[in-house]
Amino acid sequence: MGAGVMGVGIATLAVGHGVPVLLLDIREERLRQAQDAVRQELMLARLMGKLPAGAAGELTISTSYDDLRDADAVIESVTETTDAKAKALAAICAAVTPGTLITSNTSAIPVDELAGYTTRPQDVVGTHFMNPPYLIRAVEVVRGPRTGEAAMAALRSLLTALDRDEVLVGDGPGFVSNRILMRVINDAARLVEEGRAPAEAIDRVFTGCFGHPTGPLATADLIGLDNVVDTLRVLHDRTGDDGYFACDLLLDMVRSGDHGRKTGKGFHIYGGTSA
Repeated sequence: MGAGVMGVGIATLAVGHGVPVLLLDIREERLRQAQDAVRQELMLARLMGKLPAGAAGELTISTSYDDLRDADAVIESVTETTDAKAKALAAICAAVTPGTLITSNTSAIPVDELAGYTTRPQDVVGTHFMNPPYLIRAVEVVRGPRTGEAAMAALRSLLTALDRDEVLVGDGPGFVSNRILMRVINDAARLVEEGRAPAEAIDRVFTGCFGHPTGPLATADLIGLDNVVDTLRVLHDRTGDDGYFACDLLLDMVRSGDHGRKTGKGFHIYGGTSA
C-alpha cells in the first residue's frame, strides 16, 4: 500500500525475487508512474547484480482496498504521518482476512501506536526497509508489545522470500536507526545553516574520516528531505527532545521543493528527477 519511493522500491525487490505484487494507491496517476519506475529499477538492479535474473513476479496495480482480500501479506508504505498511516492500516485490516500479516514500513512512529488503529494488533509488525530496498539487505524489524508469534513467523517467511536479513529491535519512537540518524542529520543541517561548513565538507568528514559509505546530508537527500522533516516531527512530538526540532534550513528546503535525489536537488545536485 503506497506507490511512492519506498513502495516502488519494495515492489521492485519483491518482483525481482519472483514474488507477485499488487501495488495499491489511491492515486491512479501515481500508480502509472510507479509501474514504469518498477520496470526501470528492476532493470538497473539486475544490471548491478543486486537482483537475480529470471522470471519476475507479476506486478498489478489497483486503487481499491477490496483487492487486498486474497493477500498473503500487506506492507503499508504511505507517508510518515500518523493520520495517513492510521487511515491506511485501518482500511487494510478491514479488507484482509484475520491472521494476514500486516506490516507498517515506518521509520519513526511506534508500532504499538499504529497497531492501535487496527482491530487485530497481533497481526501488525513494524518493518523499516532502507532506501533502496534492493541494495540494502538488512531490514530493521520492530516487534510491538502486542505483535503475535504467528505474525513474526509470517514476516520471517516473507523476508526469506525477499532474501533480506532481519535486525530485530524493540518498539519506541524512531526505533534504533532513526532515533540516532535523524539527530545526526538535523545537527549536520544546522552546521550548514550556521556557515560552519558546506554540505560537501560535512559528508567528507564522515566518508573520509569514519569510513561511512555516505555522509549524513547525502543520506538525507537519498531518504528525501520531506521524509526527514516528517520523521523529525514524529520524534519531536513523542520525545519532547528539541534535538529533533527540524532546523530552519531543512524546513526552507522542503518548502522550496528541494527534497533531495527524487527532485534533483537537496544538499547536493543530482542529474535528474524522479516521481
